[in-house]
Amino acid sequence: MTGTIIGAVILGVMTSGFTFLDVGATYQDMIKGAVIVLAVVADQYRQKKRKSA
Repeated sequence: MTGTIIGAVILGVMTSGFTFLDVGATYQDMIKGAVIVLAVVADQYRQKKRKSA
């Protein structure tokens, strides 16, 4: 639950920053999608490492 809240805050801050920097909507979506994919991969790696330990 805490991770979800932190993730939402991070995406909100990213959106505000992108707007401030005048980044195009297409690039915003691409970067946010990449961040989400990286977060999922990191979480899967962390869970796999925890199971094997």
